[in-house]
Amino acid sequence: METLTTTKWAIDSTHSEVQFKVKHLVISTVTGAFKEFEGELEAESEDFDGAKARFKLNTASVDTNVADRDAHLKSTDFFDAENFPQISFEGHLNKVGEDSYKLTGPLTIKDTSREISLNVELGGTTVDGYGQTKAGFEINGVINRKEFGLTWSMLTEAGGVVVGDEVKLQLNVQLVKS
Repeated sequence: METLTTTKWAIDSTHSEVQFKVKHLVISTVTGAFKEFEGELEAESEDFDGAKARFKLNTASVDTNVADRDAHLKSTDFFDAENFPQISFEGHLNKVGEDSYKLTGPLTIKDTSREISLNVELGGTTVDGYGQTKAGFEINGVINRKEFGLTWSMLTEAGGVVVGDEVKLQLNVQLVKS
């Protein structure tokens, strides 16, 4: 019987980014990022099919380039960073095309977990100048913030919504083989 070898890959946070986009006043888009995160992939095949993924980010590290907005996002109206310091995800990467995958599993924000599915593109693997094997992935998807208990809302004087419900997730992740 053949023994499966598991290869572990860790996120290289120096060469990775976690961003989100959400509509503001329905007419423009605000982009934000999380500056502190970690994650890993455990793969039993070189093509990453069936790999297990784990990811955590620090909610207090949210950055939209506006200090007052960041403070509001960290408050109990949104992430409640003091009581819920992390957002987490644990799932599986399943190959759906030559370099295309679906990443599926529960995302937990505050005390709410929901199954999500994200689109993943493998950019490739290479060995860097230090002899480390690296893999690059682009991950995209959409979630509804209200499904995760982020229900704060306000209407403008004209009746328009201040913050959209749909949040676009965009991650560019470089992994290093350990």
